[in-house]
Amino acid sequence: MVNLKWVNQPDTNKINKLQIVEFFRSKHEVKGALSDFRIDDRELSLTFNGPGYLADSFIDRETGKYELTITRFGAVAVINDLHKGRDSGKAWSWIIDISAVLMTLVSISGIILICFIKKKRLSGFIIAAVGTMVCYLIYRLFVP
Repeated sequence: MVNLKWVNQPDTNKINKLQIVEFFRSKHEVKGALSDFRIDDRELSLTFNGPGYLADSFIDRETGKYELTITRFGAVAVINDLHKGRDSGKAWSWIIDISAVLMTLVSISGIILICFIKKKRLSGFIIAAVGTMVCYLIYRLFVP
């Protein structure tokens, strides 16, 4: 049970949100960022999200009893969320952006270098054009 002093307040501004969140983090080792904290007349609901992870809690404001559901979606979901930067934090967002800039620079330098290699120039540009066309066709055929 959650401490009634935290949840059973007539003035909802006095509900101790931080204590409630830290209670779930310490007692149940809830991970992820708090993405939603809702207060209504009878209950509180909290949602924590992380890469491949979801935790939902519903707390009865009158009794302090709660229900906690933790869902782990598996390694593929974690990789997918990290790839998209979903629920992974500001630091990971920066890592994704810096990686994208580095890969763009590597690609541009490769195109510039192929211009200076006379024997490989024509075949390099043909391969680049075919690769571009294949990517475009895959996009047109499979992306709704």
